[in-house]
Amino acid sequence: MLTMKDIIREGHETLLLKAKEVELPLSDKDKEILKSMMEFLENSQDPEVSEELELRPGVGIAAPQINISKRMIAVLTTDEKNEKLYKLLLVNPKIVSHSIQKQYLPGGEGCLSVDREVEGLVIRHKKTTIRAYFYNPETDELLPFEMKVSGYVSIVLQHEIDHLNGVLFPSLSTEELGDATPVVFPIELEEDEEDEVV
Repeated sequence: MLTMKDIIREGHETLLLKAKEVELPLSDKDKEILKSMMEFLENSQDPEVSEELELRPGVGIAAPQINISKRMIAVLTTDEKNEKLYKLLLVNPKIVSHSIQKQYLPGGEGCLSVDREVEGLVIRHKKTTIRAYFYNPETDELLPFEMKVSGYVSIVLQHEIDHLNGVLFPSLSTEELGDATPVVFPIELEEDEEDEVV
């Protein structure tokens, strides 16, 4: 089981590397890594378990964050309207297209690998199309996958794919918003915006 001790922090060389493509079919070891990443996200979002294990809540994690330089990510979040759950284990994900329109998280982004306050906001594409292989641990299948996302989920996926390319969000932070628009959350979520860890 992964805990915060398994997550490497800003400054670690693995976080600066471009992660390697994952060889297919998936090895049993890579399947276990993917499952453990999702288990971490589930545990981190469970108030009792996260308190007991001292986990920071997260909505996404990339394999480089656990010192495995492979192109694998896990995402567990809803959209900003809390209408749809995204529970994704993606292998070799890439952004194949994106909108010209830009957006940002009003409270700023956070990261399990960054333990400090970061000034500024990260400008990201409003809509993205992601192509990957989707791993389903329940059926043990790896399937070709393409998905168009927008808003908060698009930000989460861009953040995690950045990890695969050796990019941490502080290097993208800016005070210049240009014509980017904020992601708007329902009122009951607004007070939690600053705690978003993607």
